Amino acid sequence: MSIRNSLLALLERGPMHGYQLRAAFEASVGGTWSLNIGQVYTTLSRLERDDLVAALPENDEGQRPYEITAAGRAELTRWFATPIERSDRPRDELAIKLALAMTTPGVDLTAVVQTQRVAGIRALQEYTRLKARGGGDPGDPSWLLVLEAMIFQGEAEIRWLDFCEATILRKRAAPVVRADVPADRHAEAGA
Repeated sequence: MSIRNSLLALLERGPMHGYQLRAAFEASVGGTWSLNIGQVYTTLSRLERDDLVAALPENDEGQRPYEITAAGRAELTRWFATPIERSDRPRDELAIKLALAMTTPGVDLTAVVQTQRVAGIRALQEYTRLKARGGGDPGDPSWLLVLEAMIFQGEAEIRWLDFCEATILRKRAAPVVRADVPADRHAEAGA
């Protein structure tokens, strides 16, 4: 997720300080993702360094708001106009975990899949509860879009886990074919 571009999008609404940005971000995603305040300020420092935002004078409470610059608006326009490529996304830790579990001695791969499936179903239940309760600003459906994306991703993960489990079961049921044994001997062993 691009915190950098998210902050630029929020600053396009108007100047904000770090805590306002964090609150606006979390409201935009319906509280489904939290944002660390330290990450907000670190990102703001980098955006300022790159001339994408400018710091304004501190307010009466000692908070320093930031505003987006022309270069920041150009970067934001570029971000919205550029599709997210699959290769741009972070590595899928679950896929890596399952691939390694298949080849690591002593790991019960079925248990790993089941544990993940249970966690996925629980997450889907929580997303459904969040959706039923409503949330965010009814006039701003952005939180619903984020929540639906998480629901669709959760459903896709569970379908993929079903596929993984079926593949594991097929692999276990398939006869082992050794390269040093003639093909006719494999047929005799299976008969």
